[in-house]
Amino acid sequence: MVRVGLIGFGLAGQSFHAPVIRGVPGMELACVLERHGSLAKQRYPEIRQARTLEELLADKSIQVVAVATPNDSHFSYAKACLEAGRDVVVDKPFTPTMAEAEGLVRLAAERGRLLTVYQDRRFDGVFHTVKKLLAAGTLGRLAEYETRFDRFRPDPKADSWREQPNPAMAPGLLWDLGSHLIDGALVLFGEPEAISAAAFCQRPASRVDDSFDVVLEYPGLRARMSAHAIAYAPGHHILIHGTEGSFVKYGMDPQEELLRSPKCPDGPDWGADWGLEAEGRWGTLSRVGEAPRKVQTERGDYRGFYVNLRDTVEKGARLEVTPEQALRTMRALLLAHKSSREQRTVRWTEAPE
Repeated sequence: MVRVGLIGFGLAGQSFHAPVIRGVPGMELACVLERHGSLAKQRYPEIRQARTLEELLADKSIQVVAVATPNDSHFSYAKACLEAGRDVVVDKPFTPTMAEAEGLVRLAAERGRLLTVYQDRRFDGVFHTVKKLLAAGTLGRLAEYETRFDRFRPDPKADSWREQPNPAMAPGLLWDLGSHLIDGALVLFGEPEAISAAAFCQRPASRVDDSFDVVLEYPGLRARMSAHAIAYAPGHHILIHGTEGSFVKYGMDPQEELLRSPKCPDGPDWGADWGLEAEGRWGTLSRVGEAPRKVQTERGDYRGFYVNLRDTVEKGARLEVTPEQALRTMRALLLAHKSSREQRTVRWTEAPE
């Protein structure tokens, strides 16, 4: 049994870590560090609640610590846990600065500990579907890749730290959702030659970017990623054009909505239909010389992240999200911010900060 300590019980801890950890056979959510309130203890009476990091780390049986706190504390918590001999999961984005991210990677290597970043969107059903299509060469040579995470949220959340203009917090949508979209493109296509980006506000009351457009430029391919706060009519989520055809899909993965809802699973029984999409939400493949047809969306399952971590801890499996990949995503995020700030295309080889 891999015993896990969770630091933080806000949105990330409640919806995206605790239930996922509890849903993985061979993993136990042993302790939650919640400085104020007792939401974790109310939801999970059997766990131990800690008020300080020292209390959590006092349990030597805890092997893995997941850091699900505001961005400005990622570095300090992860550093302390690595120094205490624990393997560490850091929620995205990794850290607000490249220096902090590189420091954590060096420390993990020195201490011989696992360090990874929670990129759960790699376990979206459509991401698995796209990887399968590309691996099979179904679309031929790719010319355009686009993914959008559009939402309709016309009013900022005044009490959200993600929407406060404090650079130390790495606020704004590019840091938040951009971490997912950029990571996915880097997994599919590798390092780009250049990045063009614009982070901007669609809502008059926004104090930090609530929308962005990012383009990763590859030889013969442009990978475009967007997220907008004001997008009422549903647009496509994925659009790919190649020399042999196109693939387009509408609608987001259903897992996030379920994890945020009262139907959120807690424990090993997530149901046999978890992560499956109804046929009406499947994407459409249009190949040259063929009639368009629906492509079944592969099953998505965010538990895959922690299953991989469990197997890496217990069996020495290959880590799904490596420290090197985490640094690569950090570089891309910082270069995207630099491009937006300076209103120009930046080369991948430029200094990110």
